[in-house]
Amino acid sequence: MNIGIFTDTYFPQISGVATSIKTLKDALEEQGHNVFIFTTTDPHVKKGTIEANVFRFSSVPFISFTDRRVAFRGFFEATKVAREVKLDVVHTQTEFALGMIGKYVAHQLKIPAIHTYHTMYEDYLHYVLNGHLLRPYHVKQFTNVYLKNMDGVIAPSKRVEALLKRYGVSIPLRVIPTGVDVKSLDKPATHDVRHELGIAPDVPVLLTLSRIAGEKKINRILNVMPEIVDEFPNVQLVIAGDGPDVEILQEQVERLTLEDNVQFVGDVPHDDVGAFYKMANLFVSASDTETQGLTYIEALAAGTKCVVYDTEYTENVFDNPCFGEVFTRPSEMRDAILSYLRENQTEIPPDKLKAKMKQISAERFASEVHQFYEEVIENYQEEREEDSNDKN
Repeated sequence: MNIGIFTDTYFPQISGVATSIKTLKDALEEQGHNVFIFTTTDPHVKKGTIEANVFRFSSVPFISFTDRRVAFRGFFEATKVAREVKLDVVHTQTEFALGMIGKYVAHQLKIPAIHTYHTMYEDYLHYVLNGHLLRPYHVKQFTNVYLKNMDGVIAPSKRVEALLKRYGVSIPLRVIPTGVDVKSLDKPATHDVRHELGIAPDVPVLLTLSRIAGEKKINRILNVMPEIVDEFPNVQLVIAGDGPDVEILQEQVERLTLEDNVQFVGDVPHDDVGAFYKMANLFVSASDTETQGLTYIEALAAGTKCVVYDTEYTENVFDNPCFGEVFTRPSEMRDAILSYLRENQTEIPPDKLKAKMKQISAERFASEVHQFYEEVIENYQEEREEDSNDKN
């Protein structure tokens, strides 16, 4: 099958969406399909660089998210490329520029288009004029307009499915949790992250890895750190990632006098993510806006237990304390972290981990997405035949 993925964010940009797309692309190709990425130009990709099956279109930084980009041209060029590679299906991963281009391409080639709804935009309205311009009903209207005439939509979690149903979305909807490349995360680390960060082998390490922004609630982790430090004076919290709130959190660290216990390490290259997860005793996330929990399952794939905020998605992942604990209140997060550190129970039993990896593997992810492609293509062809018969 020839698959066109249209996205405003792709490597070398670092985000959960970019990682999800790369994982899907690689897994589909391993299963024998041809995957073509239609995305934005990126200042970190040198002009003239040849990327196999990746087509980039002129773009500018996105308002309020300057590390993300939006294409400002490409409709006709993308259509020409799509015809040449003979796409069977369009899969959009954004509701913005490349998403609109993808819909246009599908219409021109008379092939079905499906969409993955990654972002709970209601959780991000504060980024636009501090929440004074857009309201949740605007998101509902925007979502329904974008999904109009689409042939299917993928929800990465039950939470997203419930949202789309609340919006009144009526096209075929399938819940397909994002998978992870278990092989890349489970491979031996190529370098000693602890040594590079100046952390001794016996020091307990907590890791949080994400975009450094308000919705990730990293401040809540910092708020419970003084109590954890009281019991484990040498504990280290490693904050990996970049974003608009780095300075705000650094000021919070100073106010709490946690300078000796917290490290900001910036963005971590994708190839190094597994090494960071492996060096930690626990992965911690206080974010209550996750739609697919990609970092949780990456951490598990690397064999690291998690303490994360409880959502509809976590109930299918953390169904056994050997994988980690979920919480809704900061005090529960603190207690779970302390409990694991006191009992020194941060190892996941190999047999339990192996079984869990089968559930969240990239292979399973790609297989379910491909099955949805086939169903959507079949429905699309049947509808076209019915329309043709009606006209005759």
